Amino acid sequence: MAVDSAHPNGTPPPPRVVATPAALELLALLQAKHGQDLMFHQSGGCCDNSAANCYLPGEITMGAGDVYLGDIGGCRFYMGKAQYETWKHTQLIIDVIDGHGGGTFSLEGPEGKAFHTRSRVFSPEELVALGIQPPVP
Repeated sequence: MAVDSAHPNGTPPPPRVVATPAALELLALLQAKHGQDLMFHQSGGCCDNSAANCYLPGEITMGAGDVYLGDIGGCRFYMGKAQYETWKHTQLIIDVIDGHGGGTFSLEGPEGKAFHTRSRVFSPEELVALGIQPPVP
């Protein structure tokens, strides 16, 4: 399921997921080692620490229970549908931290780095552009 579409007034919606320069640099390193066709899935917790996990093709299968949020560094980024319902009012910001703070199964672990997800709440105008009803004050 893809969630972004242009609002009827023609205003393009803001990206649901963005990456910092450090995240794009690490992603480029992983693409040089493993190929361009990598993908991300935002883990919901438990053994993956609520991390943005980076996978090789075929390591994880997306289905009806996943939402496509957009691309970072040319790689598709997904989140589980139930988790999306909780986070749909926010923009995910993918960054990098030193150490092994990311998901257990993510490709960047051997690099001594981990993708780290932060978020910011969309403005009421951005929510409208995304087709989401802003909260009533």
